[in-house]
Amino acid sequence: MGSKLKSILTALWIGGMWVIGVIVAPILFGSVDKSVAGMLAGKMFNAIGWVGVVAGIYLAIWWIWVDGFRAFRSGMLWLVIGMLTCTLINQFAVFPIIASFKPAVSNATEGVFGGGLSSWHTISSLICLVQSVLGVLYVWGEGGK
Repeated sequence: MGSKLKSILTALWIGGMWVIGVIVAPILFGSVDKSVAGMLAGKMFNAIGWVGVVAGIYLAIWWIWVDGFRAFRSGMLWLVIGMLTCTLINQFAVFPIIASFKPAVSNATEGVFGGGLSSWHTISSLICLVQSVLGVLYVWGEGGK
């Protein structure tokens, strides 16, 4: 049961990140008003973030349970920890900042040094990119087990 749940959570988390980030969000932004697309994409990224919190905690515990302290010498546990860290940063630090911007004033809040909606969106996108690459490495490594 434990390894099957691990597989399901891995597929939901990593697959969900890729589907939303690579397929759904670009289609939304190319098809509907940017404010509507941003709202919908934000809700989807928030939802997959919660999946990531649950899946990341479960996977970390699973690897430690199965491998004991040897898990800390395994790249698989560190990939999970890296993905979970990205999820937590986006979910609890970056997403709330992005949500605080109102679309009508987002350009006015940029300032001389940035820091507005587009800057935080770029930061979030880079975190998602790192997380997605770690996810591919995790799935690739799982294939060899």
